[in-house]
Amino acid sequence: MHDACGVVGISLSDTTANVSKQIYYALYALQHRGQESAGIAVHDGKVIRTHRGMGLVSEVFDEAQLGLLRGNVGIGHVRYATTGASCIENSQPLMAKYKDGAVAVAHNGNLINSRELREELQAAGDIFYSTSDTEVMAHIFVKELMRHDLVEAVRGMMRAIRGSYSLVMLLGDMVLGIRDPLGIKPLCIGQVESGYMVASESIAMDTLNGRLIRDVRPGEMVVIRGGEMTSYQLARCQGPNYCVFEYIYFARPDSIMDGRLIYDVRVNIGGMLAEEHPADADTVTPIPDSGITLAVGYHQRSGIRYKECLMKNRYIGRTFIMPDQSMREAAVRLKMNTIRPNIEGHELVLVDDSIVRGTTSRRIVDMVRNAGAKKVHVRIGSPPIVAPCYLGIDMASREELIAAYKTVPGVEAVINADSLGYVSHDGLVKAIGIPREHLCMGCLTGIYPLEIPGEKCQVAQTKITEYIE
Repeated sequence: MHDACGVVGISLSDTTANVSKQIYYALYALQHRGQESAGIAVHDGKVIRTHRGMGLVSEVFDEAQLGLLRGNVGIGHVRYATTGASCIENSQPLMAKYKDGAVAVAHNGNLINSRELREELQAAGDIFYSTSDTEVMAHIFVKELMRHDLVEAVRGMMRAIRGSYSLVMLLGDMVLGIRDPLGIKPLCIGQVESGYMVASESIAMDTLNGRLIRDVRPGEMVVIRGGEMTSYQLARCQGPNYCVFEYIYFARPDSIMDGRLIYDVRVNIGGMLAEEHPADADTVTPIPDSGITLAVGYHQRSGIRYKECLMKNRYIGRTFIMPDQSMREAAVRLKMNTIRPNIEGHELVLVDDSIVRGTTSRRIVDMVRNAGAKKVHVRIGSPPIVAPCYLGIDMASREELIAAYKTVPGVEAVINADSLGYVSHDGLVKAIGIPREHLCMGCLTGIYPLEIPGEKCQVAQTKITEYIE
């Protein structure tokens, strides 16, 4: 399972400042949200200049490239593909030109009506260069902008598009930050020296020695220009629907969302797991890195000692050369190695954030058994994933989801665990501390906050979005 994307936009009042380096550092902090491609767009006072590439932030940019991206206002993006293939055309920020200039757009989320919108636009003569839904938004925005002022144009775009989106746009010397009316994907506002910024997570502000001000509200547009910020509430919904997986897995533990430190939320989830699924064991150990905070919570609540039994190699990039069959086992051990003396003869509680297909969990349980574990109890910080995500997370199809057609004992047998315990829906909601009706839990319940075109899905009581005139 992977994250969708990370976005950032910065505007500084100092016209001599070069913002590209700050965007580069902010994207570095958001690298966990997408490792497929990265890009930066900067306005130099006359035109927008962009540089995009496949790979990690450090692979796409060097000193010389950042030097060419001159200007005090810009946006950036790290991508993990959800819609649209993995290719340079789909990397962002995407540019759309029109008679009065150009706009650059970076997007985290997924539109559920992008196919219909694209077909309408193509029928009207629009030409597309990518297969991503971000370009669809850019086209609609430009069309609206040619007829209306900025606020009306954004409102018009929001009326047309449906799904999840946290957007940053670069329009002339302005940075726009826009969040969908349900607030599914995160977006927050921060203050930096001589200006303001918007980003997917607060750690981007921390990296620049800035200060988190607040989250962008669902349905709100923030405009940053010349180091000043204005805000427009364009749409209202009956309560938000935050993505539950931001709390379980995506966001970095040191980020703050909705006034909650993600680290604390995960420790709470781990504590809940210990309450709901105690284990007769002598060691609690995480599957690194995503299980670490959860395991700390399990250890604190259960009183069972905490010890790391698995070590992750952090230097395996995406470009790791896939070995032949004879070296495949070595490759698995390269990614994760067991600490045999901590395992041998012990009864372990192995803590992780989720089980998607079950293949990785099985491999890790087998590795721990081979290292001499007497018992292996697996504890998972999310309820079973029983349905796909249509709103911006590449989670796998229903057929590939092990929990979609297997009971808990069935999954337990497949992953070769002595026992398996998932946190309950109620336990998860309580640990996060946000009312259930304000969370999108579609992948855990099969009930979504929006109707998904072409899919037979249950929809939570439809939340009416009203656009504020």
